[in-house]
Amino acid sequence: MAAATATATATEAAGHHQEQQQRFRVVDTALVAPAAAPALPPRSIPLTFFDVKWLHLPPVERVLLYRLSPDADVPAILSGLRTSLSQALRAFYPMAGHVRMPATNNRRHELCYRPGDAVPFTTAEYNVDIDHLIADDSVPVQVAQLAPLAPHLPKGRAVLAVQATLLLGRRGLAVGVTVHHTTCDGAGSTHFLHTWAAAAAARADEHGHLVIPPPPVIDRELIPDPRGLYDVYLRSMPPMVSQDDFEFVLGKPQDPGEDKALATFTLSQQLLQSIKSAVAHEAARRGMVTPPRCSSILATYGFIWSCYCRARGAAAAAAERSYFLFSVDQRSRLKPAAVPEKYLGNCCCPAIARARADEVSAGGIAGLFAACAAVAAALEEEVREGAQERWDTCVARVKEAAAKGMLSVAGSPRFRVYDLDFGFGRPEKVDMVSVAKTGAISVADARVGGGGVEVGISLPVASGDMDRFRQSVADGMEWLRLL
Repeated sequence: MAAATATATATEAAGHHQEQQQRFRVVDTALVAPAAAPALPPRSIPLTFFDVKWLHLPPVERVLLYRLSPDADVPAILSGLRTSLSQALRAFYPMAGHVRMPATNNRRHELCYRPGDAVPFTTAEYNVDIDHLIADDSVPVQVAQLAPLAPHLPKGRAVLAVQATLLLGRRGLAVGVTVHHTTCDGAGSTHFLHTWAAAAAARADEHGHLVIPPPPVIDRELIPDPRGLYDVYLRSMPPMVSQDDFEFVLGKPQDPGEDKALATFTLSQQLLQSIKSAVAHEAARRGMVTPPRCSSILATYGFIWSCYCRARGAAAAAAERSYFLFSVDQRSRLKPAAVPEKYLGNCCCPAIARARADEVSAGGIAGLFAACAAVAAALEEEVREGAQERWDTCVARVKEAAAKGMLSVAGSPRFRVYDLDFGFGRPEKVDMVSVAKTGAISVADARVGGGGVEVGISLPVASGDMDRFRQSVADGMEWLRLL
């Protein structure tokens, strides 16, 4: 009976996939180059040890969903997106290039831009209602329905692709952006998105000047590598990334029979304050002189990690330890000198929280405190004096945690993705579709505002994983409400 049910589920999912293919249509693909006047010269930017770690990992795929007014001038909107993209690429010209292995003795990968390089801009139509894609909080949306909205990177190790998809009845527009992580981290890629959106909206301040974010700082020499970490990290990767003709890993393609869904959960500022208070009270009860650090983002990590482990039930309890990975921006901490805030490149290191699986998955304050305390300890370990001395084991520590089962984070509320207004309003929803391939959770500012945090997660539906996680989150929120 179970086999028959699984077969029926797979058949149904495959049917939905075929139907979606029929409802999705590419209209055209144009190449958008950086604005030409004056012409940009050829430039090659060497990758740093922060960058090279991402060579063999899949790209980041974001989809921003906008509602269009009935009288929206769609051709003008699409034309404006292409023109403003060209303007933004002039400042962010490395994103129009590609990664290559130069024919020199040092054999270091570099991000290469040559005149004529351009970014593919695909225009498509998708016969799906925007109201279905921007489902209410915690309501899952099939990943197979979102996947067509994220463009693929073209071959040749290009690092950026863009897609604008008109939704059913032209009532909505999906702007899909795929960026390879070797180019920059989330701070850099969203800096680019804010610059593009500002160029498209063309808003002026009270003095009549266009409101545009400051330009990026493009100088990889700002990242010193006296200990040879680039080579240490490169040796830990598959040999293929050292070849001249390697291609990026684009991630596991969506299986037509797979039933993964993506759901978003909003943690309000009030809920986050309840988590902080609960952790502080429990620390006092345990006689701790100094409670664990518990900012809003750390409270989010602890709560979601605990809910995730509790939802896994017996599987989590059977594991000896549980791991949670999140990135720490090192721009202001780098030695011997800090890196500018608008540095374009990667400048993050992983913090890995570790805890006994049975403790993190416990209900009530026990599981929440164990998770929050472990997350706080991981952050302290990464920002303390001398932490950079451990960076040579960074890749090995991540591999060890991944092999034992790890939940990781992509994104940050600091990136303000819900402020990305291209001139036709703020997004109704922002999804990081790539978490369905990587198994990470996405984190962003809450679309409703108010200082909350939005968390996205992709889990199978037929197995009950998504329902169990939704119930775990609901139970955790209710318990905190009753405190």
